Amino acid sequence: MDPMMLADRRKLRRKVTFWRIVAALMVVVVGFALFRFAGEEGTFAKPHIARINLSGIIQDDPELLARLKKIEETDAVKGLIVSISSPGGTTYGGERIFKAIRAVAAKKPVVSDVRTLAASAGYMVAVAGDTIFAGESSITGSIGVIFEYPQAKPLLDKLGVSLEEIKSAPLKAEPSPFHTPPEEAKTMIRTMVMDSYDWFVDLVADRRKLPRAEVLRLADGRILTGRQALKEKLVDTLGGDTEILAYFKSRGIDDKLSIEEWKPADENGYFGMGSLVRTTLRLAGVDAGQMPSDFVNFLRGKLFLDGLVSVWQVD
Repeated sequence: MDPMMLADRRKLRRKVTFWRIVAALMVVVVGFALFRFAGEEGTFAKPHIARINLSGIIQDDPELLARLKKIEETDAVKGLIVSISSPGGTTYGGERIFKAIRAVAAKKPVVSDVRTLAASAGYMVAVAGDTIFAGESSITGSIGVIFEYPQAKPLLDKLGVSLEEIKSAPLKAEPSPFHTPPEEAKTMIRTMVMDSYDWFVDLVADRRKLPRAEVLRLADGRILTGRQALKEKLVDTLGGDTEILAYFKSRGIDDKLSIEEWKPADENGYFGMGSLVRTTLRLAGVDAGQMPSDFVNFLRGKLFLDGLVSVWQVD
């Protein structure tokens, strides 16, 4: 046979073999993905108690709201545990999550599980549960609202830089970081803060069945341990999963049901964006779990919290 023909045949054979391997790998990958999807769907189709973990800074989170809506509508979910480890966040974000949890509670029992820290908007979310469990040394409370703005004028003065402005009214774009805000601007912001604060206090008073005057006494921004919060009636019980399952049993829910974590969509499989980022980091030799928390927050787009904030800041 002509040597050229032999070379062409070998080349063709190598190409066919390569694409057969690629096709086989694709079948394996797709099959594995379908297996995982079917497994998860099968798990969530069985009667169970759902758990969501709410950690870090609280913001308006459409994915979390959609997850709570799905939990609300899924008949196989017999109860919900909301595990909270958060210093708080935006007041509006806490408000939306609170309302979504109350919608779930209208159909099935909901337990708030204070883990380590549930302060400010974190506590706002906690009061959405039918009952609140806390660790003895956990931190909670910090009922209040804050509005912060930077003041760059002293630095600009040192640099010899000034900002001139022409605006439609004195309160437009106030408070500004480029000049000391007038008293009218401070009054405007203070009125907004106190309006949201009153809403927060009324929310706690209603959900905890406490006199408003008693909540006002506690709503001075103070934080409390789980033991202190129990004495002040801000939480109901000290304990963990064992006590939580006992509560569900008292509500007519089988305490032998498994507790299944409902994770964010991008954590449920190998094909989400979160998985892609983690895999890329691993291939680059970076352990995503060891990345500084500040950098992780940057990657998540949480550089700023706009508007009114209910957050307990350690630093």
